[in-house]
Amino acid sequence: MLKWSRQLDYGKPAPRFALRDTQGELRRLEEFDAPALLVAFICNHCPVVLHMLDGLCEFARDYAGRGLQIVAISANDPAEFAEDDYPHMQAFARDHALPFPYLHDESQDVALAYNAICTPDFFLYGPNRTLFYAGQFDSSRPRLPHPPVPGAPVQRTDLPVTGEDMRAAVDALLAGRPAPQLQVPSAGCSIKWRPGKDPWWG
Repeated sequence: MLKWSRQLDYGKPAPRFALRDTQGELRRLEEFDAPALLVAFICNHCPVVLHMLDGLCEFARDYAGRGLQIVAISANDPAEFAEDDYPHMQAFARDHALPFPYLHDESQDVALAYNAICTPDFFLYGPNRTLFYAGQFDSSRPRLPHPPVPGAPVQRTDLPVTGEDMRAAVDALLAGRPAPQLQVPSAGCSIKWRPGKDPWWG
């Protein structure tokens, strides 16, 4: 089911996490010390993630020396999509040569703390680690089987993946300018919650 990011918590601190990456190392929020930090909730199977993944990796490489760090997190329950389990995450990170850590939120507690709802869902934080931007990567969308929802962002475009919106947000943050307005919500597959774990807004 297609979901749109909730875009909550502007100005609030990034929730802490301690999650295992695909190398088996425990990674914590505190170790990411660049002026800008992008927390991206993704997964292995989502067609929206796969559509923009090369663009996200290119963006990460472009900004690696300019003050931005990226950490990706998968919180999906693999009971619905087996390819979202941890061994598949390890293969996914290797096969796509991800230029950022890919963390496993097995308990889903971190996704809940961030109010994440879809993949991809983006949370950009400044030097003080308060939420600066929670919008889309750009306006490109893959072809999806879901019917459009009145008033919601488009689900399909013929635009290339450029990261235009995210690049503008990071540029503004690093230059000390206000966050872009209006921030268009990200759209993607719903996070697959465990039975009894799914929030009312999930």
